[in-house]
Amino acid sequence: MRSEIITGLDLGSTTTRVVVAQRDENGLPRIIAAVETPSEGISKGAISSVEDVTSSIAAAFETAERITGVPLEKVWVGVSGGHIIFQKSKGVVAVARINGEIDEGDVERVIEASRTVACPPNFEVLHVIPRSFSIDNQTNIKDPIGMSGVRLEVETQIIQGMGTHLKNLTKCIYRTGVDIEDAVLSILAASEAVCTPHQKELGVAVVNIGRSSTEVAVFEGGDLIHIGFLPIGGEFITSDIAIGLRTSLEAAEKIKLEYGTASSKDMNKKDEINLGDFDPTENTLVSKKYISEIIEARVEEIFEKVDEELKRIDRSGLLPSGVILIGSTAKLPGIIEVAKRKLRLPVALGFPKKIISVIDKVNDISFVPALGLALWGNAVYDDRGGRSFLSRFKGVGRITDKIKKMFKSLMP
Repeated sequence: MRSEIITGLDLGSTTTRVVVAQRDENGLPRIIAAVETPSEGISKGAISSVEDVTSSIAAAFETAERITGVPLEKVWVGVSGGHIIFQKSKGVVAVARINGEIDEGDVERVIEASRTVACPPNFEVLHVIPRSFSIDNQTNIKDPIGMSGVRLEVETQIIQGMGTHLKNLTKCIYRTGVDIEDAVLSILAASEAVCTPHQKELGVAVVNIGRSSTEVAVFEGGDLIHIGFLPIGGEFITSDIAIGLRTSLEAAEKIKLEYGTASSKDMNKKDEINLGDFDPTENTLVSKKYISEIIEARVEEIFEKVDEELKRIDRSGLLPSGVILIGSTAKLPGIIEVAKRKLRLPVALGFPKKIISVIDKVNDISFVPALGLALWGNAVYDDRGGRSFLSRFKGVGRITDKIKKMFKSLMP
């Protein structure tokens, strides 16, 4: 049974989420646990305290083990943050066979050749994503296996992460006694849970609005064409409310969760709340409309910055499948209306698709990254022959292999 358990770990700035899946007899993942615990020692994707992060991860794993009754031995971990670099590369090789027929070995070699792109100091390759192949003078080939030619070329997208961050993350997980299966770009895994292949073909953006940051991934033609990281999220809304109402951050957070909405147009100025209900030291009446105007202003700024990311790749207002919102802040009432207005695109919340589970919590859009990691891990089981979508993401785990060897030597 243990070999059929797949675990996804999403380490956020305020919450650590773990999703545990079990493969059934048909190879389909059945979600058997979805756990969230408070996070400490991490800010905007960067680890500030190894001890605190280790404790947060250990607490989430222990809760998941109590629910499932099975020890967690391996985990798929999500990587995110402003340190992620996304760049293009090319690779060229000569076809090995005398008859010129291209096989999987040729494809592996040409993708490996594209990995030689110059990395900044202290950065490691996370993913190598092939976009298109060329055989001699024929371009825009998606699958060259079985075709004939002399010269094989590939255009790839290289995703790199800072080596020190990856090492610290790996160290935290190993200290809990759990092994790492692989490291995956978090929003890339999340897209597998909320996007259909048809949406990725037409053009879609996945926007993960978390507590302290916002991540953007844009797909078109079935390929990932852009990723962006914005150091702004839900905690900025809380801060704005605290400043605007001259109250504490704790009270501001409670007000946001209970009365917050991103759309102020339907609010009545006469509807008021008493700050004393949230902070005993206060005794002031505040208009709900004023609170919603504070929230709306910051939410508009977030989507303006998302639109700037789309403008960088000439996709502003030009994604037929629109935008899919995930993350804890995306649950804010009225946020879809603001997003549609600022982005000029169809917008929807990213609820998981085709998930087998009796656990309602896994349908929460905050769990999408952790769920996507579990689905990614399940797909690896089906990818031994290179036939699933993961065959397009060569190089997954090569960085973690090196880091795992380093820290296994430190394990007692």
